[in-house]
Amino acid sequence: MELPSTWLSRIVDPVLSRIALAVSVLWVVLMAVIVINVTARYLFDQGRIEFEELQWHLYSMGFMLTIGYALVTDAHIRVDVFHERMPHRARLWVDFYGLLLFVVPFSIVMLWYGWDFFIYSFNIGEISASPGGLPFRWFIKSFLVIGFALLLLAALSRLSRLYAGLFIRGT
Repeated sequence: MELPSTWLSRIVDPVLSRIALAVSVLWVVLMAVIVINVTARYLFDQGRIEFEELQWHLYSMGFMLTIGYALVTDAHIRVDVFHERMPHRARLWVDFYGLLLFVVPFSIVMLWYGWDFFIYSFNIGEISASPGGLPFRWFIKSFLVIGFALLLLAALSRLSRLYAGLFIRGT
């Protein structure tokens, strides 16, 4: 659905696009780690917990850093069976209230509790509980805060565009 741009979307959307482009390298690294891990496990009978955890960390980082990009490009999952059958203006209202009532409050709650989650992990120097696991567990937990901050920015950008589409441009 095409929406008008706003001053906020002209700032936030390109930043999220650049982050998503940079993070795309993580997916290649993730695939390489998976191939190495599977090869080591099944050909050499040498499974490594570091590779298992690294896979989860790379996937988590990639997901959390690009979820905001998915929102601003409207590439996220929704129940299109209903959404696509609605009139254009009704879709704008559904998206507007969905973001305002669900995404923004959820992002704020996740930031509030995610920050404490990250800080506690950092302060105690949390490491993996698995023998041979990765250190610096706080590092991966920081991506909860970063990811939800980016999601909140994306939601505010999208809200500004929806608002413009509903009230300013008269669509």
